[in-house]
Amino acid sequence: MKRTGLIALLIALFSMNAGAQQTGKHTFELGDTAFLLDGKPLLMISGEMHYPRVPRECWRERMKMAKAMGLNTIGTYVFWNVHEPEKGHYDFSGNNDIAAFVKTAQEEGLWVVLRPSPYVCAEWEFGGYPYWLQQIKGLTVRSKEPQYLEAYRNYIKAVGKQLSPLLVNHGGNILMVQIENEYGSYSNDKDYLDINRKMFIEAGFDCLLYTCDPEPAIKDGHLPGLLPAINGVDDPAKVKKLINENHNGKGPYYIAEWYPAWFDWWGTKHHTVPYEKYLGKLDSVLSAGISINMYMFHGGTTRDFMNGANANDHAPYEPQISSYDYDAPLDEAGNATEKFRQFRNVIAKHLPAGTVLPEIPAARPVIEIPDIQFTRSTPLFNFLPAPVSSVKPLTFEDLGQAYGWVLYSTTVTGNQKAWLKLKELRDYCIVMVNGKRVGVLDRRSGLDSLQLQLPAGKVKLDLLVENLGRINFGPYLLTNKKGITEQVLLAGKEVRNWKMYKLPFNKLPAVKSQKSIGTNVPALKEGTFVLNTPGDTYLDMSNWGKGAVWINGHHLGRYWEVGPQQTIYVPAEWLRKGTNNIAVMELIKPEMNKVSGITHPILDVLK
Repeated sequence: MKRTGLIALLIALFSMNAGAQQTGKHTFELGDTAFLLDGKPLLMISGEMHYPRVPRECWRERMKMAKAMGLNTIGTYVFWNVHEPEKGHYDFSGNNDIAAFVKTAQEEGLWVVLRPSPYVCAEWEFGGYPYWLQQIKGLTVRSKEPQYLEAYRNYIKAVGKQLSPLLVNHGGNILMVQIENEYGSYSNDKDYLDINRKMFIEAGFDCLLYTCDPEPAIKDGHLPGLLPAINGVDDPAKVKKLINENHNGKGPYYIAEWYPAWFDWWGTKHHTVPYEKYLGKLDSVLSAGISINMYMFHGGTTRDFMNGANANDHAPYEPQISSYDYDAPLDEAGNATEKFRQFRNVIAKHLPAGTVLPEIPAARPVIEIPDIQFTRSTPLFNFLPAPVSSVKPLTFEDLGQAYGWVLYSTTVTGNQKAWLKLKELRDYCIVMVNGKRVGVLDRRSGLDSLQLQLPAGKVKLDLLVENLGRINFGPYLLTNKKGITEQVLLAGKEVRNWKMYKLPFNKLPAVKSQKSIGTNVPALKEGTFVLNTPGDTYLDMSNWGKGAVWINGHHLGRYWEVGPQQTIYVPAEWLRKGTNNIAVMELIKPEMNKVSGITHPILDVLK
């Protein structure tokens, strides 16, 4: 046999062996100091990667990258609002096919740690909760309130049907499952945690269950009898001490979230941390036999208006950007960074003797796209649906709308100079008078008022309000409705009698052919461009204002001139040879008429 043929055969046999290790039923248990797979110690070297943040067409490619860095496990949350967008309507198809994601990992020789919670935080809209929970009067998330528990039970049963057959003890590759998520940072009700545990078992998760919390919260968030994992601590002695104290003096030891960097929010500097700060810590943790899950190994992109936000008593509202690059080892597009290479070198020292890591796959091809011209520009008022009328303004939840925009429209008496105030604006508003933009209001800066100079006669007042992301962490989870959530005041008096137009943009609206009403107002821009060879690209939005982009029907994310993100990543898999369609909803610079695709992201420019 020729040498090249022998090498190919050996590689094939190695791959078959990796897959064979994950076929058939296994046991996965807690030893005193290590996890035991079929009775033998297993050091989990895991990386977090979220299936909705990565195009389904790219899952396998990203998993091959995980193998090339030396990972043996993938961690992922399961996102309730993705799988039950409306009450009782479940979606496990396409990019939401979590079972296919897990099976793909198994085919690539990777174990999975599953985190269905159902609260996930994750810089994700409402921390993963579906918006419609807030439509149910009296329902309180993360509590023993009966309506919440009923909705939660229904959801976790649906998830169990998808995933319980894939548990390691049923012949799959899911090693263990997390209940709740950093609950000790929220509350300390052990009865509630035990209800979680029982629900998971009833849903078919008859496997190793665990909790995870940061250091100050581990005592409150741990349920006795389950493994307490730790987040954000990488001093081996401290990790072992914290877990021993909460687990009858025993291990094994697991860092459920080990952070190689951090996420970004609009108007704030891009977060990066040099790899040099991590190498010694990673080495010491693995040397101590502590299993680890990097959050994130690969962040990807938060699309479909699914970004969350932070806010607390001491900090303003901080909506997160669409890029979830995270300065992770694998960048937003799935390419290996220098951090990836350096981590790989450390991990290689801790793999079983004789292990040879696969070669690092080449970077994905990138393309430049010359100026794309927008041939149609339709003002907002030309594609409004039938309105909903109400004396008082209704919230998104009242209207049965999850994400996107709502246009609030009314008529007021003119010939006056008066202050307009939106009480509890959630979150961003374009103010228009007689079809012309006169200003913006922004929850981030607490800007909820604007002085108007109204002309004589009856005046049309339009308020386009955007949901910039429901809060995903902390006590404000319980006050998370969107839109105009209280009232509108003009010259100190309540404005009544509203018409509301729902613009969820879960699909692009049908444009009506009619005379344009209004100038300088938000507009839907549409165009086409032709490609000979698709490749990854980055739309340069740095000269635009604020809005969202779709290509070939795929929602790619938001952009906003404030930064730090100035580009939008376009995966090659969503482009096609020949004609491609592009649409942009632009809120504040409707005069813009071209955009180009460049070969690199711009994630670090503030304006």
